[in-house]
Amino acid sequence: MSANPQTGRRNSGKYWKKVVWYSWLPVLVLAAAWLISANSTAFYFPPAQTVFAKTADIWFFDGIISDMLPSLGRLVLGFTLAVVIGVLLGLLLGRFKTAEVAARPITEVVRAMPGVALLPIAMMFFGTGEAMKLVMIIFISMWPIVLNTIEGVRSIEPTLHSVRASFRLKPMDNFRFVFLPAAMPQVFAGARTSLAISVAVMVAVEMFGTPGGLGYFIRNAQQTFRIIDMWTGLLVLGIFGYLLNVGFRTLEGRVLRWHHNMVKHQQGGSS
Repeated sequence: MSANPQTGRRNSGKYWKKVVWYSWLPVLVLAAAWLISANSTAFYFPPAQTVFAKTADIWFFDGIISDMLPSLGRLVLGFTLAVVIGVLLGLLLGRFKTAEVAARPITEVVRAMPGVALLPIAMMFFGTGEAMKLVMIIFISMWPIVLNTIEGVRSIEPTLHSVRASFRLKPMDNFRFVFLPAAMPQVFAGARTSLAISVAVMVAVEMFGTPGGLGYFIRNAQQTFRIIDMWTGLLVLGIFGYLLNVGFRTLEGRVLRWHHNMVKHQQGGSS
């Protein structure tokens, strides 16, 4: 059966409308920055055209290999471990209320501490290398996942408890087939917050750690008064964070497609 060309044109029109809707404000801000800074002679605020030209010279492709890829590697590893540890800890504390009540004072105190305040302690125990950077990313960014997973497990519908009791599922099967899927929307909500925290922590630890990475590049450029280079690093960091968010939202949409379809069905929409 051949595809309906009218449906294809309709979907294409919706796609381009969505692109315009999501991109008009960033394009407007970029154009305004370009025009306002065009004749700037300030040392700390160079023209946007100069920054963009220097960005191409620095980051394509030597800067990507020397600074962006190390940052991406440690961010992906740290964030992945934070998700795994956060989900497991959240499932455990959400399932057993006595354990959550006992651990609540510790979790509340630790998650309330600013991440930067823990940096000197991490440097004392782990030095300034990769171990310190990974530990900081994992430890600081895992708490939103832990708390959201606990809430997800606690919000399971009573009918699911009846179903799992009637099937007499094993403890591991309860976690795999009941608690984890039911908590998954909350897990992704916490992971989205943790991703932004992970990027901020990554930049902070790279600024004070061993050479290499976006954070080190930005701080080194600022300290050596290479202001245009510093602005290129900030620009690349913004693009880096935006692409990470787009990729995560795409993954979330695929993994939670069943959840979105179920919500649409409950609201009377089409699945």
